[in-house]
Amino acid sequence: MTKAELIDTVAKATRLPRKSAETAIEVTFEQIARSIRKDKRFWMPGFGTFTVRRRCARKGFNPRTNSAMTIPAARTVGFRPGPELKKGI
Repeated sequence: MTKAELIDTVAKATRLPRKSAETAIEVTFEQIARSIRKDKRFWMPGFGTFTVRRRCARKGFNPRTNSAMTIPAARTVGFRPGPELKKGI
């Protein structure tokens, strides 16, 4: 599903104008991102948990030159689905 499809679905389900649905979705995702940055976690019952994860540095290779390189450590966002979501898949 694309962002535009999500906006259309929310607009139809709530009978809101498309622009209002778009604003609601934008604000929702901005608040989720803000929560992850601030608290390092966002939990939504019945859906799942987004957490900040740390990836360790590792060895890899450049596919263009086939030369070995070190991939630096990085932080990323991980998602762990809740039991209700897992059950539905």
